[in-house]
Amino acid sequence: MTSGESTCRVLGVDCFVGDLSEAAALVVDRARGGLGGFVSLMNVHVGMTAQRDAELRGALGEAWAVFPDGAPIGWLQRRKGAVGAERIAGPDLMLTVLHEGGEDLRHFLFGSTARVLSQLEDRVTAAVPGLELVGALAPAPAREHDPVVIEAIRSAQADVIWVALGAPKQELWARRHAESLAPALVVGVGAAFDFHAGTKPRAPRWMQNAGLEWLHRFASEPGRLGWRYLSTNSRFLVQAARELGLVGR
Repeated sequence: MTSGESTCRVLGVDCFVGDLSEAAALVVDRARGGLGGFVSLMNVHVGMTAQRDAELRGALGEAWAVFPDGAPIGWLQRRKGAVGAERIAGPDLMLTVLHEGGEDLRHFLFGSTARVLSQLEDRVTAAVPGLELVGALAPAPAREHDPVVIEAIRSAQADVIWVALGAPKQELWARRHAESLAPALVVGVGAAFDFHAGTKPRAPRWMQNAGLEWLHRFASEPGRLGWRYLSTNSRFLVQAARELGLVGR
């Protein structure tokens, strides 16, 4: 991200400050310019994992842009003085970029499952007239880094490669392959594929606006997300208190 764009450092990461339309415009401009790189959407889980994982911390540091995908991240930014900070949710960013990119951006979908990709393609092409999808791949985990797979993505000549491998796996994948996939821009959006495909329910809008989407996800997948939220959210509160000077370091 250029020095002229506003950021606020939280959890040791320079995180974008602005609203969804501003974030989408930056992504569209970057993709149209063919400048490559990768984007991370940092929620509490990603941010707190990076505190203990040097590889992930390096990936966030090398990303062209890190957007605050989580109400607590945006809240911490505002408490640190970034009054214009808003949550930039992956599903919202993806859909807005698909619309704003018009007919001159080419898109590739990578990750998730063949069933999800099939439904996702049907839904987004119906929702976004003129959308150009140049490919979709859902390889087995053992083949996610296969040179043949990477070459298949590269040869599709997409402008934006949307990646849904789950966080922080997708951040590490993007860091490893973004250079070879340039000039495409790689964007990790996690559960966005499932939400837009209709294979997982997203929280009602009022819960999203109230910063409670995490609660809806927890209720939907308590076995998978319960311990994650308990451990990372509690550590986040401590770290936030430290950054705000409420407790000693």
